[in-house]
Amino acid sequence: MAESQQRVAIVTGAARGIGAATAQRLAQDGFKVAVIDLEESAAKTTVDAIVSAGGTAIAVGADVSDAAAVEAAVERVAEELGAPTVLINNAGITRDNLLFKMSEQDWDSVMGVHLKGSFLMARAVQKHMVDAGWGRIVNLSSTSALGNRGQANYSTAKAGLQGFTKTLAIELGKFGVTVNCIAPGFIASEMTKATAERLGVDWEEFKAARAKEIPVQRAGQVEDIAQTVSFFVDERSSFVSGQVIYVAGGPKA
Repeated sequence: MAESQQRVAIVTGAARGIGAATAQRLAQDGFKVAVIDLEESAAKTTVDAIVSAGGTAIAVGADVSDAAAVEAAVERVAEELGAPTVLINNAGITRDNLLFKMSEQDWDSVMGVHLKGSFLMARAVQKHMVDAGWGRIVNLSSTSALGNRGQANYSTAKAGLQGFTKTLAIELGKFGVTVNCIAPGFIASEMTKATAERLGVDWEEFKAARAKEIPVQRAGQVEDIAQTVSFFVDERSSFVSGQVIYVAGGPKA
């Protein structure tokens, strides 16, 4: 990408998993990257990996569901790296439970990080994109948006992000900003490994069982999502906006 050396990307929830892989991929693509996670210290591992590979990155601690924290984080990124014109809304948590067992806190926490967090980050960063006349926002949804037992909160949040994506694409398109959404299927990551542990299932057995349900007969890797993000943020996708792509090894969850 011709001007990527001058461009700054923010990746939320980038201390590990999909977020870390995405931050590293964008650094390889030539972006300066702000690695945002709840604890700044947790983000330093990703930053160190980027810097050791010759890239530029900083770690920023912020609770994406807190408006003041988001504004402060974006201001810091702009001061230290330059105006951010790429935003990857990846931060997420799970608080799985069946509806009758799910607490209000389980619901509110998931909505706060996924939906409110994406809203606050996009609102804070869009002004830099509008000023630049160029921008890319990629929101991370999930195949759980289609419905998943025990995930009423998570599924609802991930479905909401798809509507959020399409609306921002309409509002920001005239300013040179595209907004797209990736809905991963089963990805071998820290989050899914934690799910296996919570269920008391051996990780390798859990992964193999899930892979059998996928048409391509393998579990997804964090790099599969990072590569899709890479496509959405450069000029190859400049006429693609408001779209949801299911990166799931098949046509459905």
